[in-house]
Amino acid sequence: MSKPTSPFPVEPPDEPAPTARKASSREVKKLRELLEGPFGIRSPLSLTGLFVLASFYTLYFCRSFLLPVVLAVVLSLLLSPVVRGLRRLHVPEAVGAGLVLLILLGAFGTGLYQLAGPAYDWMQRAPQSLRKVDARLRTLKKPVLTLGKATEQVEKIAEVSGSPKPAAVAVQAPSLRERLFSQATELAVDGVVMFVLLFFLLASGDLFLRKLVRVLPRVEDKLRAVEIARRVQRQISAYLSTLTMINVMLGVAVWVAMSLIGLPNPQLWGAMVAVTNFVPYLGPAVNYGVLAMVGFLTFDTLRHALLPPAVFLVLNVLEAWVISPMIMGRRMTLNPVVLFLALTFWGWMWGIVGAILAVPIMVVTKILCDHVEPLAPIGEFLGD
Repeated sequence: MSKPTSPFPVEPPDEPAPTARKASSREVKKLRELLEGPFGIRSPLSLTGLFVLASFYTLYFCRSFLLPVVLAVVLSLLLSPVVRGLRRLHVPEAVGAGLVLLILLGAFGTGLYQLAGPAYDWMQRAPQSLRKVDARLRTLKKPVLTLGKATEQVEKIAEVSGSPKPAAVAVQAPSLRERLFSQATELAVDGVVMFVLLFFLLASGDLFLRKLVRVLPRVEDKLRAVEIARRVQRQISAYLSTLTMINVMLGVAVWVAMSLIGLPNPQLWGAMVAVTNFVPYLGPAVNYGVLAMVGFLTFDTLRHALLPPAVFLVLNVLEAWVISPMIMGRRMTLNPVVLFLALTFWGWMWGIVGAILAVPIMVVTKILCDHVEPLAPIGEFLGD
């Protein structure tokens, strides 16, 4: 008996799909090495390098924003003990911060008013002054001038007589007044931002420290955070105030010494020394050059012309080798190599203001590293 056939075609059942081949342990290891190797996307070295490059780019690109912020933070560390002292006298922090800023602005405005005129006169006379100094030193440059004339004669002989000379293109450069006005406008805007932020930092008092204590979960962490913050703030404030006092004393000594030897505008040179002395190595070098040029412009004989830099040499050696080590000791002495690299880096990154801020930034970094245990090796490396 035949089986009944279905009117619809019946397809044979599907064969089971072959299972995927399981990857061997050697292949898995090779894939992991490709992803997490020394140049892989998850390598700590690669991520650290990208983070460092991004940080450098951010510091350079945002320098117009970061400079007032860093200056405000450094000044708040310097002036916060004064505000706390006023608070002990039952003066509210906002009122104390306002009084401190008014005194600071008054002193800064008075000094700027007294020094702006002489500084502008010297800058305006800079080209004529340089030519005068060059004429005074011409006797010392005779070998160089002779070599220069010989080079010019060789160039004239090597020129082709029939070759047309390219047309000279005159570029209209901005005048000194325009450059000063542009820079003064930028400095005024940055100064307003800095002083407003400084007022809020001084008026807030321990607001950020209290918020940090609230965030930390354990009582031991809260106590340790308060202890480290107080110690760091106290040491940074003591260092910055001591350094400022030493530089002001050096500026006053230069002022008096230049007055005694008859140099014009002695208060200008004293203020210059007090500000530039915040920059090690480069600041004294600039002072030597400026005082030597002013001496050649003021006095007729070579012996009297070298008197201003010679006087500054005595005062600088006395400050750097006697007064500063005696007052500050060697506890906060920085590594000279690291300090020079920091000056070069911050000067390239933020200009003159960056070079001035290099030492406070390095000191703050060293103190923080000394008080945070995981960062202690970095603090040891930064120290002398």
